[in-house]
Amino acid sequence: MTEYKAHWSKSLVVVSLLATAMCLGAAYLVASQAGRGAASWTASLPLAILIGSALFTIRGYAVGPDAILVHRLLWTTRLPLAGLQSAKFDPDAMRRSIRTFGNGGFFSFTGFFRNKALGGYRAFVTDQNRTVVLRFSGRTVVLSPAEAEAFVRDVCNAAKLANPPWTG
Repeated sequence: MTEYKAHWSKSLVVVSLLATAMCLGAAYLVASQAGRGAASWTASLPLAILIGSALFTIRGYAVGPDAILVHRLLWTTRLPLAGLQSAKFDPDAMRRSIRTFGNGGFFSFTGFFRNKALGGYRAFVTDQNRTVVLRFSGRTVVLSPAEAEAFVRDVCNAAKLANPPWTG
């Protein structure tokens, strides 16, 4: 199994820091108003959002003989290589995407997105400039390993894809 780090882009760091500060600030403000009639349980809502988003953090990726693993904070998402048609490094893959369901930058870009070039796709991304597009029969997945070209080479070798496209 070959491991790949999940590099955080500057925009992901900034958005995550700002969103964390906002959640902590909101929790503090609501908690400080609890004595004035506000429900004290509402202070836990921003903290729940913070913790819930943090759980979906992507720590890295691994390429095995039959699957790609997306390492999260507390679990691993398995993407079987069966049905993989192509793997391609495409740093513009997420350009002009619309998030249809998921997280748009609070510790990761994860969930379901859509754009003109890819159609609907699922993302497990921490750096939108290092994206790898995996096209399976019936679905598309976008990842962002730190060493995108090496990742593509390993995925193509594991899936036994002929003439892999190394770059976008």
